[in-house]
Amino acid sequence: MHRQSTKVITIGNKKIGGGNPVLIQSMTNTRTEDIAATVAQIHELEAAGCDIIRCTVPTQEAAEAVAAIKKQIHIPLVADIHFDYRLAIAAIEHGADKIRINPGNIGSPDNLLAVTAAAKERRIPIRVGVNSGSLEKALIEKYRGVTAAGIVESALDKVRRIEAADYDNIVVSIKSSDVMMCVEAHEQFAALTAYPLHVGITEAGTVISGNIKSAIGLGLILHQGIGDTVRVSLTGDPAEEVKSAKLILRTLGLRKGGIEVISCPTCGRTQIDLIGLANQVENMVADLPLELKVAVMGCVVNGPGEAKEADIGIAGGIGEGLLIKKGQVIKKLPEAELLGALREELLHWDPVREG
Repeated sequence: MHRQSTKVITIGNKKIGGGNPVLIQSMTNTRTEDIAATVAQIHELEAAGCDIIRCTVPTQEAAEAVAAIKKQIHIPLVADIHFDYRLAIAAIEHGADKIRINPGNIGSPDNLLAVTAAAKERRIPIRVGVNSGSLEKALIEKYRGVTAAGIVESALDKVRRIEAADYDNIVVSIKSSDVMMCVEAHEQFAALTAYPLHVGITEAGTVISGNIKSAIGLGLILHQGIGDTVRVSLTGDPAEEVKSAKLILRTLGLRKGGIEVISCPTCGRTQIDLIGLANQVENMVADLPLELKVAVMGCVVNGPGEAKEADIGIAGGIGEGLLIKKGQVIKKLPEAELLGALREELLHWDPVREG
C-alpha cells in the first residue's frame, strides 16, 4: 500500500504519510482578510471533524491575517497562493503551517526558488498542486489533449524543481474534474514517488453531483492504498465537505468513530414520515461521541429484522413504531415519541453495559 510507505510530513500539529491516518481537509469560503468571519467558519469546520484547513491568500492583507487567525484555531492552516510568489513568502512569514502553490503559475524559476528557500527556513511543507484545467500547453500538445500522463509529468517536473533546491518537504495534489482521469493519474504518480498525496476530485459540483463524483473517485483511489489527506470539493457549505469526507473514510474502513445511520428506502408500506425522521436522526446523532450503528426503518415487515444488524433502531408502523435494541423490541410508541425515545437511549448509552 502506497500510504504505508509515503514520506512522513508534519503540518502544524498533524502528521501525514507513513501509514498515519488519512486526514480531512476543507477550505474556507470567507474573505481571509475578514479574520472574525474566517475564524468562526474554521471553528464550525473543526466541530464537524476537519483536520486541516486551507485559506486563500490573494492579497498582502490576507497573508498578514494568517497570524491572527492561527492564534484562534486548533488545526493546521494551509495558505493557498496563486500567481504572486511574494504572497507565499508573506504567508510563510506570518505562520502558515503549509503552502499550497502551483509552480506553473507563479512566474520564473527564481520565484519558485525564493518560495522554497522561505519554506525551508521555517521547515514547513510545500504542497505542489497541479490541476487538469491548468496543464501546460506543451504537455497538452505532447499528449494530444489533457491526460493523466500529462498531469503526472507536470507534477513530477514541479517536484523535481523543488528537489533541485535541496528540499523534499513536499505534498502533492493532482486533480481533475474527470473522475476516471483523476484515478488514473493517482495510480501512475503513486507508482513513481513516495511523496504523500492530497486526494480530491476538483470542481466536482453541487452537493448531489459533487458527492457522487467524490465518493466514486476517492473510493477508487483510497481503496488502493493511495492518498494521505482528502478533500470533498462541493459547491456549498464547507461543513458538508467534511461530513461527506468522514462518511467516505468510514465506509472504506479508514476511520472509526461516530454514529452510522442506516435507513431503508420508502415504499407503499411506509405509514410514517420516514424521510423526515431519518434526516432528524442523522442531525441528532452528529455530535454524539459514540461508535454505533443506528437503524431507521419504515415499516414493521422488514424493520425488526434489518435493525438486528444495528445497535439500536426504530421501525415504523401505522402512526406508531417500535424501538429496537440489539435486535429486541423494547417499546412500542406513537410516531411523535419515537425520536425522543431514541435520543434518550443514546444520551444514556453505556458502551460497557450495552456490550
